[in-house]
Amino acid sequence: MHLYLLAQTEASGSYWPFTVLALGILFVVVAIAVFRIHAFISLILAAVLVGTLSSSLPGGEGANHIVTAIGLSMTEFGATAGKIAWVIALAAIIGVCLMESGAADRIVRGMVRTLGEKRAGVALVLCSFFLSIPVFFDTVFFLLIPLAQALAFRLGKHYLYFVMAMCSGGVITHGLVPPTPGPLVMVETLNLNLGFTIIAGIGLGLIPAFAGLYFGKWLDSRMNIQFRESPGIKIADIEAIVSKKDNELPSFLVSMLPVALPVFLIAFTSFLAIWTTEGTFYSAMEILGNKNVAMFIGTLIALHTLAKQKGVSLKSLGNVMEGPLGTAGTIILITSAGGAFGAMIRHAGVGDAISMASKDTGLSLIILSWVVAAVLKVAQGSGTVSMITTSGIVAAIIGSGIDLGYSPIYLFAAIAFGSQVGSWMNDSGFWIVCKLSGFTEKETLRTWSALLAFIGVIGIIEVLIVSAIVPNLFM
Repeated sequence: MHLYLLAQTEASGSYWPFTVLALGILFVVVAIAVFRIHAFISLILAAVLVGTLSSSLPGGEGANHIVTAIGLSMTEFGATAGKIAWVIALAAIIGVCLMESGAADRIVRGMVRTLGEKRAGVALVLCSFFLSIPVFFDTVFFLLIPLAQALAFRLGKHYLYFVMAMCSGGVITHGLVPPTPGPLVMVETLNLNLGFTIIAGIGLGLIPAFAGLYFGKWLDSRMNIQFRESPGIKIADIEAIVSKKDNELPSFLVSMLPVALPVFLIAFTSFLAIWTTEGTFYSAMEILGNKNVAMFIGTLIALHTLAKQKGVSLKSLGNVMEGPLGTAGTIILITSAGGAFGAMIRHAGVGDAISMASKDTGLSLIILSWVVAAVLKVAQGSGTVSMITTSGIVAAIIGSGIDLGYSPIYLFAAIAFGSQVGSWMNDSGFWIVCKLSGFTEKETLRTWSALLAFIGVIGIIEVLIVSAIVPNLFM
C-alpha cells in the first residue's frame, strides 16, 4: 500500500511514469542478472510492481489498487499466452522432428552440395538462417556444429569461418522472423501483420547475415583457430557424419516443407488480402493462412516425415513430443510474462510521458528502440527478454497517438537488431558457442560477441536507410 500511496503522491508530476519504467526495468535486470531469479518469475513480479506504482489502472476505480495491479497483470499474461502458446509449441515439435528424422541434416547436405564446398560458408549461413525460423538458436547450433566441424576436418582449414557462418544466419532469424518467441511477441505487442512481418524480417535479415559471414571470414584470416574436438563431439563422430548415406535421410523437398509451407501460407494470405478479401478462395486461404492452422499443417508434415523415416508408431510420436513441449512450456511462460510486463508499462502511461518529453526534439524512435534493446541485452543477457520488454515500451509510445511517418515494422527490426548487441558471459548463447565450438572465453568474446555487435550495427544502419527510402513498407 505504501508504494501505491507514493505513486499517488508523485503522479501529479509528468515524470512519474519514467520513474515507474526505470524501477520496472531495474527490477528485471537485478532479479535476473544479480539474484539469478528465473525470468518468468522476474517478469511477472515486475509487471505487478509497475501496476502497483502506476497512478491509475483500467477497472481500478474504487477497488484496492494493489489487488487490481495483480489481477490485471495476470489477465495480460493470459492474453499474451492465448496469442502465442499454440504456435510456439508447434514450432518446438517441428524443430525436434526435423532433427530426429534427419531432415535438417538433409537440408544442410543439399545446400552444401548445390553450392559446393568452396561456398560451404554460404551454405551454412542459408541453412542456419532457414532452420532458425521454427527452431531455437541453441538447437540449431547443436545441430550444425558437427557439420561445420566435419567441413573443417575435411578441408583442414576455415574452422572459425564455418562457426561464424552458422552464427550469422541463426541469430538473424531467431531475432527477426516469427514464430520464434521474441519476434512473435513483438508482432502481437506492436500489432503488426504476421505475414508481412515474416517477409520483412527475412528481407531485412539477408544483408546483415551475409555481412556477418564476411566479417567471420575476416576474423578467420586474422585468428589462427583450428578445428578442435569439443565436449560430446569427437573425431569419430565427425567421420560418422561425413560417411552417412543420403538414402538414410528424407528427400530435400520433404525436409523443407514443414518450415517452408507454413511461411508460404501465412505470407501468401497476407498479400492476397491486399487485392481482395472476398470469395471462396480467399475464405479458404484465410483459414489455411491463419498462423495456428498453418503451423499445425507444418507440424503434421514433420510428424509424418519422422514416422515414415523411423518407422515409429503413433504412441512413439507422442513420446517424441514430450521433450519439445516441455521446452516450449518454459518459453511460453517467459514470453507471456514479458507480454504482461509490457502491457503494464502501457497501462502506467509511459507512452504518453515519453511522447510528450520527446516532442519536437527530433529524437528518432528507431534509434531509441535499438539503444534500449541493446542496453537491456547487455544488462540481463537474454535477447528474448530484451525484445519483449523494449517492444512493450515502444508500443506504449506509438499507442499514445504519435505520428511515426513510417511503418512500425522498422521499429520491430530496430528492436531485433538492438537485442543482438552485447552478448557476453550473462548470455546463454555465449556459453553454447564457447563450449560446443571448443573456443576459450577470450576467443568467444573476440569472435561471437564481436560478430553480434557487428550484425546489430549493420542492421540498424540498414533499417535507417530502408525506412528513409521506403517509409510505408507494408502499411
